[in-house]
Amino acid sequence: MDDTTNIDRFASRRSVTYASEGMVATSQPLAAEAGVSILQAGGNAFDAAVGTAAALNVVEPTSTGLGGDVFALYRTADGEVGGLRSCGPAPREATIENVRQSVAGPNDAFEDVAMPFTGPHSVTVPGTARGWEATVEELGRLSLGEVLEPAVRHAIEGYPVSPVISHHWQSAESLFTDDHAREVYLPAGRAPRAGERVRLPNLGRTMERIAAEGADVLYEGEVGEAIVAEVRDKGGLLSTEDLAAFEPEFVDPISTTYGGAEVYELGPNNQGLLALEALNVAEAIGAGEHPAGSAGGIHFFAEAMKRAFHDGHFYTTDPEFEDVPALHAKDYAAERAGEIDDRATPASEVGIGMPGSGAENADTVLLCVADSEGNVVSYINSRFAGFGSGLVAEGTGIALQNRGASFSLDRDHPNSLEPGKRPFHTLIPGLAKLDEEDWLAFGVMGGYMQPQGHLQVLSGLLDHDRSLQAALDWPRWRYRENGRLAVESRVDSEVFTALSRRGHDVTVEPPGAFGGGQLVRRRSDGVLSGASEPRKDGVAIGY
Repeated sequence: MDDTTNIDRFASRRSVTYASEGMVATSQPLAAEAGVSILQAGGNAFDAAVGTAAALNVVEPTSTGLGGDVFALYRTADGEVGGLRSCGPAPREATIENVRQSVAGPNDAFEDVAMPFTGPHSVTVPGTARGWEATVEELGRLSLGEVLEPAVRHAIEGYPVSPVISHHWQSAESLFTDDHAREVYLPAGRAPRAGERVRLPNLGRTMERIAAEGADVLYEGEVGEAIVAEVRDKGGLLSTEDLAAFEPEFVDPISTTYGGAEVYELGPNNQGLLALEALNVAEAIGAGEHPAGSAGGIHFFAEAMKRAFHDGHFYTTDPEFEDVPALHAKDYAAERAGEIDDRATPASEVGIGMPGSGAENADTVLLCVADSEGNVVSYINSRFAGFGSGLVAEGTGIALQNRGASFSLDRDHPNSLEPGKRPFHTLIPGLAKLDEEDWLAFGVMGGYMQPQGHLQVLSGLLDHDRSLQAALDWPRWRYRENGRLAVESRVDSEVFTALSRRGHDVTVEPPGAFGGGQLVRRRSDGVLSGASEPRKDGVAIGY
């Protein structure tokens, strides 16, 4: 019996990977190898990041693709710290009234109609292709065609599916009800099993066209026309004008300090504010001073995270439409810290999440890359929830994201739907300056797990001096939207009991519920190191 997707039964040991020339860490081995091959061919960390992301589009299609968005945080060899935000907005015709009118049933009260989680109205403008192109053109050394070559090869020639990805692919069988989607991603009438060979020729040919003609073929050419046709044929509002108007942005990160490091995140419309606020509150209450894995440590970190969720999930939205307060300020954290004591705060007082958005358990890929020159990058791609909306543009192999499900149809909510507005994004790449020439690219994927994962991994590294791999291996917790505190089964039973006595509603969940992290570090002596999430299929590869 094949039990390779039962992560609870994995007993393998991982070490930190060390190298001198280049390092790639991500959630699928073939994608990590693709990134390393680009470094070996003369590319830098940014070329390798795009090549790895493109390969993930093929070998981990359950979590990412050209129909989604891309974000990055990076430190260049010449010392620039920056970010990339390449996420598309809602269509220009996507008003609350238009969406409600389109999806309301005959017996639905108009004002009670909610934003659909899947389907054509959940599709926002995809930012990935122009984000990849901008990364290579502004920061890379090779051509877009050169960095896409490994992904094209895997798509056209085929590859064997890895275990965890096969498991997630099976959950998409019910999502794909349309023939265009089923013929691409369920060609045998079902999801592929671990070790089965898969080919995605339409997706490969689309990437060949992008490699030859540039991203404009998706935003102003035939590929874009196919995307629009797919959405509008299903009743959606996306237009060719929406695609043509899209441009990625290079932005300044936001930051705070914790444990002697400077930690960088992306600001709104991303969750980065939440991670920074939680770090500041945790610092103010001394959460990291408790023993690693103790009930006291988990309690105080979870209470810090609750405050950040409560604040950030209300305010975080497109800053061009709403002002977002500086939740990552130290003085604000001191105020929030004053509310925390030895008892768990009831969920009714620190509610989290955006009702109906489905963002708590979204799926994403993360990759981290460093090179010998000093470039370090954390790079994130996602369609939001797995394969996204369920729509696949005919003839292209592109599965379209459902990020628009994060919008609210409540006009009073800061993240309410408006034409041209970017939705709330869970995605947060991470970057930390550990010393003057000592840099860490990091992240932990998985919806609302992301800022919680950042908090736990950084605490492991900075409070408890764990190695990169040990920081990822350590048992995790997560505060749930329903007010429960979930822990992995490896958490000691005495800790479980002590947390319950503090007033937490504790539950045990499987490892797959606790995100997927990747870490790459470039030390001041030039040595590169990397670690990869044990709850995923991936690896860290260096040379």
